[in-house]
Amino acid sequence: MSPSRDLLDLVIVGAGPAGIALAAEAVASGIDPSRILVLEKGEAHSYSIPKLHPEGKTAAAGDGGDVAVCRGVTCPSDLSKGPALSHLDRAIRDHRLRVRYREAVVAIRLGDGFFVAQTPLAAYPARTCAVAIGILGRPQKPGWPIRPSLRDRIAYDVSFEAAGAEDVLVVGGGDSASEYAQYLAQEGHRVVLSYRGMAFRRMNDIDRVSLDDLERSGRVKVLRASNVEGIVPEGSRVRVDFSEAGAPPMTFDRVVLALGGAAPDDFLGAVGIDFDGPRPAPEEGYETSIPGLYLVGDLTAGKGGGSIVTAFNSATDAMRALLGRHADRIRLAS
Repeated sequence: MSPSRDLLDLVIVGAGPAGIALAAEAVASGIDPSRILVLEKGEAHSYSIPKLHPEGKTAAAGDGGDVAVCRGVTCPSDLSKGPALSHLDRAIRDHRLRVRYREAVVAIRLGDGFFVAQTPLAAYPARTCAVAIGILGRPQKPGWPIRPSLRDRIAYDVSFEAAGAEDVLVVGGGDSASEYAQYLAQEGHRVVLSYRGMAFRRMNDIDRVSLDDLERSGRVKVLRASNVEGIVPEGSRVRVDFSEAGAPPMTFDRVVLALGGAAPDDFLGAVGIDFDGPRPAPEEGYETSIPGLYLVGDLTAGKGGGSIVTAFNSATDAMRALLGRHADRIRLAS
């Protein structure tokens, strides 16, 4: 892919407090809001606040209870849960931020001097990129063992490289399973999705409708009420055995497990970020080992966990560093 005149200045993955704050800081710094895009897999921004902060607990405090001093253009005067959410609503409106909800980023790819955020619906090229997703834990492993010889054929996301169109089995019944199937079908792979249930109750409406459309068009085959019992090598491919009586085994080039959880390090490592050293620090502006690619929010927090204040502050530090190091990449208002 080569850049076009529609190349964005900044694409942000995640519409939590850090992602919204970074977009607002970018606008306040002179970047045109139309050249900033925030991509969020959920149906609303900042879902972590109501999930992790019950009524009566300030959203400013992390797991250790410490309250930091908030910096930046988005800092609210009241950091309790309800007012904080309302403040972020206003930040989106007042800074004219473009947020695309229910559009999960499944991979970030490097172009020639730019980034491409890939979703099941589109590819968004941008001069700079920031990842503001939460730390969701390691992916859930299957109940059957994975042989070491098959590890290069088993994936927990779609950041793998394929030489051409492959036969791919996606295992799972949630949003990630549908998003992976959509993306793989869009890339020309032959996709089968295996789910142990009959109805996709854990899947949001958009992902369910998209998957239904792919099934009707024959681009994805859905195996409902199917349970993978194990996989074994079969030549250069893998054989998948099912526990249902009479269900024949099937062979695939690759199996993608979407059983729950996420692995940000795996997702980001596929871009080429070096995790051998420490995480990006405030004095470095949270820039990764790839110039122009930043981590903000929970991904920069220590073991005690992040907070809405540390999210805002990481966005402020990241934008200051981005403008100082990569002003030549972006277009600032005169």
